[in-house]
Amino acid sequence: MIKWLFKYGLAILVFNTVLLSIETTFIIGKQVFLALMFFYSFALLINPVQVKRVILNKAFTFLLILNIINIIYFIFFHSFQDLDAIQYLLARAIQFSIISFSIYFYYDYYKNDFLDHIVYLIFAIIILGFFVNPYLFDGRYAGIIWNANMLASFTMIAFSIVFLKRKFSPIFRYLSLLILLIVALATGSRGVILALVLLFIFKYGLTLKNVAYSLIALSSYFLILNFQLDTSINRFAAQDLFNDRLLQFKYAYYTIMQHPFSGSGLDKYAYINNDLIPKDLKGFIISAHNGYLALLTQYGFIIGSLVIFIIFRQCYILVNYFKSSIEEVSVYVFIFIYALFASIYETMLTGINEFHTILFWFSLSYLSFIKNRNELKS
Repeated sequence: MIKWLFKYGLAILVFNTVLLSIETTFIIGKQVFLALMFFYSFALLINPVQVKRVILNKAFTFLLILNIINIIYFIFFHSFQDLDAIQYLLARAIQFSIISFSIYFYYDYYKNDFLDHIVYLIFAIIILGFFVNPYLFDGRYAGIIWNANMLASFTMIAFSIVFLKRKFSPIFRYLSLLILLIVALATGSRGVILALVLLFIFKYGLTLKNVAYSLIALSSYFLILNFQLDTSINRFAAQDLFNDRLLQFKYAYYTIMQHPFSGSGLDKYAYINNDLIPKDLKGFIISAHNGYLALLTQYGFIIGSLVIFIIFRQCYILVNYFKSSIEEVSVYVFIFIYALFASIYETMLTGINEFHTILFWFSLSYLSFIKNRNELKS
């Protein structure tokens, strides 16, 4: 049981985010998550030798440093009565442990099959969504997922895997790419276009011609969406393209400035102080919608900047190391690069149960593990 948990813990954590994203299965997903946290904590406690071996592995040093930062922050700015902060502290530590142990004990599965299983799962969710909610072009399409942006995240990750990997059969490859693209665009998420532009440049190179094509496609998309057509997707794009995120950023900044050095606390990882928001905007301004502002809100300027520096440093090291063998690990590199850009307009990097966030930390850890293995062999 424990061996199985160490192998597939990460897969369970990632696949369970789908259950958490469907209204009718949310309770089941929550119970699965709590059970995973409980049993994994028990498995770690009774395997101290394995914990030492994995946690101290050089490949996962950056995760260990982030956990130490969380512990130090908790000691200085929290008390043991702050149950929500304790919950976040433990959940983040266990999340990082699940990622590290899964890679360490079952590297071959995560190398060969894990991403394929993500594609098949998301494709199945989309097909099921067609039966439950067939109105693909009636406003912002969400299928059976509770939020259109979340469906966009699922579909674009699956699209990028199929687009960058050569393993899939030609029939499934082209059919899935077409369906995933149509559904992704139907969600009305602006992140879909960013992902497509990044994918195009990522695969075909950063040339002036490719950048020009990408900018033309991007401009055309927003031009079409901003025509005053009577659909909710167009109204959303026309009215909220700039104002929506700018307002979120504004009140996130106000929240940060309330505790610029100490931060708002570990449990305030997607937080805006509701008391700062005018009555007419309450319910509309709900979070920073920016991963970097969320980190500064959570930790304050000093520790938050340190956390952001560690993240960017690890990303730079991996991009620099794998730039000559990008084909082999292209999906993982794309996932964390896409997350860095997406964090400008979505609250990523900080959460525990967010699909792309988990894959971000997994990709960094997986690539770090490969890098460390290669260095030990040479």
